[in-house]
Amino acid sequence: MHEYRASITSVPNSLFGMGNPLLDISAVVDKDFLEKYGLKPNDQILAEDKHKALFEEIVKKFKVEYHAGGATQNSIKIAQWMIQDPHKVCTFFGCIGEDKFGEILKQKADEAHVDAYYYEQTEEPTGTCAACITGDNRSLVANLAAANCYKKDKHLDLKENWKLVEKAKVYYIAGFFLTVSLESILKVAKHASENNKLFTLNLSAPFISQFFKDALMEVMPYVDVLFGNEMEAATFSKEQGFQTEDIEEIAKKAEALPKVNKKRPRIVVFTQGKDGTIMTKGDKVETFPVLKIDQKDIVDTNGAGDAFVGGFLSELVQDKELEQCVKAGHYAANVIIRRAGCTFPEKPDFH
Repeated sequence: MHEYRASITSVPNSLFGMGNPLLDISAVVDKDFLEKYGLKPNDQILAEDKHKALFEEIVKKFKVEYHAGGATQNSIKIAQWMIQDPHKVCTFFGCIGEDKFGEILKQKADEAHVDAYYYEQTEEPTGTCAACITGDNRSLVANLAAANCYKKDKHLDLKENWKLVEKAKVYYIAGFFLTVSLESILKVAKHASENNKLFTLNLSAPFISQFFKDALMEVMPYVDVLFGNEMEAATFSKEQGFQTEDIEEIAKKAEALPKVNKKRPRIVVFTQGKDGTIMTKGDKVETFPVLKIDQKDIVDTNGAGDAFVGGFLSELVQDKELEQCVKAGHYAANVIIRRAGCTFPEKPDFH
């Protein structure tokens, strides 16, 4: 098992995340609303002009809740929640506006004991994400705004910020950030690879594999752990010409893609909703059943994938076995889907 390990205990700033900090505007909507804006029940997309009115209409028409969101930020918060002590094991970088929503995100990060360093700018307002819930589906429409303004030279390269990157042992970036700052991702990924640290990435959404394929494949050689769900895996396979729809085969092929740091084999982890999670290990693929949950206990599945990753990372950064990482992921996801948004009770009950 040793090749998978890095000697890590929970010290401040040992888990680093960088991504799009968004305020989730979450509401249970109806089918007509989805149809009006051409949304699939279960998807993640970037807002286009035709969605501009959606953000106003959802607030007017439905009972909305505001939650701090953004995929990477969610996962980082969950990891910190799972770890509990010390505070600020987790660092987060991203871009916000100097506005009310930005203040909410800062406050929420603070309450979650995450060490958040936001690049604040005035050109764009803080990004938002409409989470349109129907049953146990969720359709996410992200208006990146400020999140899209993250600049490597204005933030990541600053000496005091880069120091925090150097302190980390495990890195996590959701594929969504590929649309924002490829150069920032590559700088972090190369640092991890050169120093035999763990760099982890998420496929995040089908559109990333489709329309940001080149950027994704530029980062792939540095990826030690690749996360995704069954839909994203299928799209990735199609776009890469893997010529298979078998999720285990897709995982094996993703594992075998070129890798810079040969000291660690790549680990591929694909979740499948209520079906088992699969993980590559050497030349084997293992399946881990998820925790059973009664349909009536599911409040919404928004954030379930982020929670899985957060749970997984919380154990990875503490040098635990990979099986234990998956278990922690399943635990965290099971907690999150019983609640609205990516929110959690005061303390975890995971052993």
